[in-house]
Amino acid sequence: MKKNFSRNIDACEITDEELEKINTFAVKPLTRDDIFTFSVVLCDNEIDRDIERFDTEALEKLSQLFVGKPGIFDHSMKSSDQTARIFEISLVEDEFKRTTYGEKYTYLKAKAYMPLTKKNEDLIKEINAGIKKEVSINCSVSKKICSICNKDARSSSCRHEKGKDYNKKVCHHILCEPTDAYEWSFVAVPAQRNAGVTKHFKERTVDFLENESIFSVLKSVDDTLTLSREQSKNLLCEIEKLERKAHDGEEYRNFLKGEIMRLGVRAMPSVSSKSMGNICNLLSIEDLKRLKSDLEKSAEKSEGKPQLAASDTEKSEENNDFII
Repeated sequence: MKKNFSRNIDACEITDEELEKINTFAVKPLTRDDIFTFSVVLCDNEIDRDIERFDTEALEKLSQLFVGKPGIFDHSMKSSDQTARIFEISLVEDEFKRTTYGEKYTYLKAKAYMPLTKKNEDLIKEINAGIKKEVSINCSVSKKICSICNKDARSSSCRHEKGKDYNKKVCHHILCEPTDAYEWSFVAVPAQRNAGVTKHFKERTVDFLENESIFSVLKSVDDTLTLSREQSKNLLCEIEKLERKAHDGEEYRNFLKGEIMRLGVRAMPSVSSKSMGNICNLLSIEDLKRLKSDLEKSAEKSEGKPQLAASDTEKSEENNDFII
């Protein structure tokens, strides 16, 4: 799930201590003249438009996980889209602000750097001008807790609906126990009200094995899933195959239905064609095939004979004198 935040990215001056931290990620030592640094709010503990929020413990864990993570564009997986890197994160508490559910407002503020290159000139100008100010984080969490019953919101034991009011309390999901942080991205459309980023959770990344059914893997995923471009392409191919098969199946079903309607008029003249059609709509393909076969057998037994044709039972010994 992706969540956007709207808060300014601010350019900032770099200290000697911060320059030292930056150089732990650089292969060649960098100077102040080599880099541009800026700060950005990654996420907070307020309920967002998806009616979810991080708890404070989750923010503390993310403050450790996101150090050193790259900044890219729109969660692209291309290495060529890497443009910045986080070198420091702090957990900030606002003493004068409370969340909508009454806790102290807390957010994650990161400092990032990027090289002063020709490629980054326009991006730096857009950051300074306030054009590029929304970002999105990509991480995983192991738990979603219902704010009403404190149970796992993804389990059958929780029957509360997210966003619904229960005794004047709005049900929302609390995102807990982050397990990993992957990257953060510049994005275009903000969705969360009070911070400045998008958060994205990837409960599981699936690698499809050779000759393994895509759909069998998808069935094993509990909540969210991230696919690579190649995996998405394969999934679309499978969906197209299923659409063709579904079309052929519908054609065959209509054929069986037409045959049953035709045979049913002869076998059961008292049953209307509308009733027969309604019966067909309720049956599976296998049931339709069986019904068609039974009606064909019934039609063969009731096949009419000429009026003058004598049956075997009508033969009598008294006619023997006339047989030549």
